[in-house]
Amino acid sequence: MAITMKSLANALLILCLLAASCEAKGLGRRAPAAISPHRTAPRRDPNEKVFNVLQYGAKPGGKQDSALSFIRAWRAACNYRGTARLLIPMGTFLVGATIFQGPCLGPVPIKVQIAGTLKAVPDPSMYEEDFWILFENINGLLVTGTGTVDGQGNAVWKYNDGGSRFPSSIKFNHVANGIIRQITSVNPMGFHISIVLSQNIRAKHLHITAPATSPNTDGIHISQSSVVKVSRSVISTGDDCVAIIQGSTDVSVKKVTCGPGHGFSVGSLGKYPDEKDVRGVVVTNCTLRNADNGVRIKTWGGSPPSQASNILFQDIIMDNVKRPIIIDQTYGSKSNSPSRVKISDVRYINIRGTSASEVGVDLKCSEAVPCEKLYFSNINLKYYGPKKLPFTSTCTNAKVNYVGNQFPPPCR
Repeated sequence: MAITMKSLANALLILCLLAASCEAKGLGRRAPAAISPHRTAPRRDPNEKVFNVLQYGAKPGGKQDSALSFIRAWRAACNYRGTARLLIPMGTFLVGATIFQGPCLGPVPIKVQIAGTLKAVPDPSMYEEDFWILFENINGLLVTGTGTVDGQGNAVWKYNDGGSRFPSSIKFNHVANGIIRQITSVNPMGFHISIVLSQNIRAKHLHITAPATSPNTDGIHISQSSVVKVSRSVISTGDDCVAIIQGSTDVSVKKVTCGPGHGFSVGSLGKYPDEKDVRGVVVTNCTLRNADNGVRIKTWGGSPPSQASNILFQDIIMDNVKRPIIIDQTYGSKSNSPSRVKISDVRYINIRGTSASEVGVDLKCSEAVPCEKLYFSNINLKYYGPKKLPFTSTCTNAKVNYVGNQFPPPCR
């Protein structure tokens, strides 16, 4: 029987309609949905157990201290032998001194999700040690969430006499393989985040804020730790945006915006006896805006011997920074004796922008142990101060090599 082109087309149309009808009724096999190449949100582990602080007595509202409830929830999560996540849900929680202590029994990392707002008890006498929230003796830790940690420091800063040590909002002590990300820290009594005696730590996508006048409020304070990476964060505070002090090795700071604040500092060093050396510091692709200092190395006069070496500041933008490039080996001390911290192998590469002072590069090194192997390549700073003054560099006891453009002009 002959088949016309029209009848063939009609038959194909009927078959297509039947196939579509079967698929709509679930009778046909549906093709798998396309997966977007940009999808990054991981699937939650179906075996993960969530430990909600509300189930352990925590009370939102910001009036009742929930520290003990937080600790009870942590102990349950830490002792669980499966995958565990401690959840601090939406809401405002008043929390006194809190210790999240390991070691934990389950697979790593143990997760802490902060979705709500934590407010510190604003009374320094309630804190026997130098922390508000402590993570200690943990191997494998993830602290994450979109929540806020509020140290309520504005209620206690007036009691800071310059010699007091108020508690850090978050402290990592003896933590290995840890990540802290996406948290907002505001108004700490002391430092925002302190990393001590820890290894392989990542701090990223953080928002850190305190007034420019807040005392001793370092953004991230790193001590006696190795392989620490700080990245993609915004820090506005009253002291160093990032401070890298004694015993810190292999530390990188990348894509961080600082200001107001006291810049990115190696030090202060040499304040105490038997301090360990600092080496392997890299600060790259960072921006400083309206900061008191830019990139700084500071050591105490009259200090015991130690070293700071293998330091790189590269691809830095300065926007109205008062003292863009500084080495100060007379910091903090009234001693007439020179610092004995040896500074060497420091490289400044591709640093550009504007200075609010007429001295763009200020190198005050020790007469006892002069700075060696300082390397400046392509420095392009401009002075935009209130007065028309010569824009200069000053160098004392420093051995400097110059390559490429240099503005302000190099020391001679």
